[in-house]
Amino acid sequence: MRITDIQTGRISVPLKKPFKTALRTVYNAESVIVKITFDNGLTGWGEAPPTVVITGDSAASIESAVCDVLKPALLGRNISDREAVLYDISRLLVRNQSAKAAVDMAVYDGWAQMHGQPLYQLLGGYRNTMETDFTVSVNSPEEMAGDADRYVNKGFHILKIKVGIGDISDDIARIQAVRSRVGATVKLRLDANQGWTPKEAVTAIRKMEDAGLGIELVEQPVHKDDIAGLKRVTDAVDTPIMADESVFTPRQAFHVLQTRSADLINIKLMKAGGIKQAETINAMAETCGVECMVGSMIETKLGITAAAHFAAGKRNVTRFDFDAPLMLKNDFIKGGITYSGSQITIPDEPGLGITGVSIQEEAKQ
Repeated sequence: MRITDIQTGRISVPLKKPFKTALRTVYNAESVIVKITFDNGLTGWGEAPPTVVITGDSAASIESAVCDVLKPALLGRNISDREAVLYDISRLLVRNQSAKAAVDMAVYDGWAQMHGQPLYQLLGGYRNTMETDFTVSVNSPEEMAGDADRYVNKGFHILKIKVGIGDISDDIARIQAVRSRVGATVKLRLDANQGWTPKEAVTAIRKMEDAGLGIELVEQPVHKDDIAGLKRVTDAVDTPIMADESVFTPRQAFHVLQTRSADLINIKLMKAGGIKQAETINAMAETCGVECMVGSMIETKLGITAAAHFAAGKRNVTRFDFDAPLMLKNDFIKGGITYSGSQITIPDEPGLGITGVSIQEEAKQ
């Protein structure tokens, strides 16, 4: 099954409410959609959200990477030679992880369709349902408590709370307000998005532990390059610490795992450069006895479906952060995963189960 064409197009979807973290505020989900056409008429789909503050990728750079570099090298290639095709996607560009991820997932989509199987089955088939958390953006304690209460009433039992803006006393007040509103049974995950220093992180987490706030984990408390600081926090507190922005590549994962600088790793296809590298990171973590979460950027259901297929295939992936499509005012993606409250079901259709994108800007050839 050979690649005959690769096209890109942009999509923009307003969010129901601005998404605020220590790194950015997002009002619209912007994505570059990748469509690969094969010689038997099948289509593979991929997505790459431009997240310049995290991945460094803009919409223009993603389109250029796909159309000017990857497309010329991949046209005519047979995806039966999947290993060679995916290796070339990885080696032809330095960084450009989101562009690589979009093409990678479209290749995987076509490959699974070629075999007539849902992708998650070919990736391990460990499960076909999972439970996602829902993210509470960083705002005033009162607003965050109200948002948390609303999400719990919609059927979410795990909340991911954004912190890392202002003094650590502000963050503690935010978590106290949320915990007071939602009660003791709801799981709370914190994400500082690199917003604390190591000293601040240790102080804040210890105070929350002493206050009995019941935090399941804290994600990326310190700057992504401060692995020594990340380890310092991990060693100093009882709450599990998760590496996110510190781990893009397998090499970075190796360093974090080797130094035992985190208890958990958050894998995102947009950081890893696609499913191929994500599998490598997960296997490395599993070998070291470290569980993984699979998360996402602010993406549509297309990219989240690809991430969900990967996560569903792997036993070592034990946590799921796939709420982004629920934040969007509109769903332009046909097919893919389905939601029932916090429960996600993987489609049984071959590949990703994506049948089309109902709105797309003029494609770039």
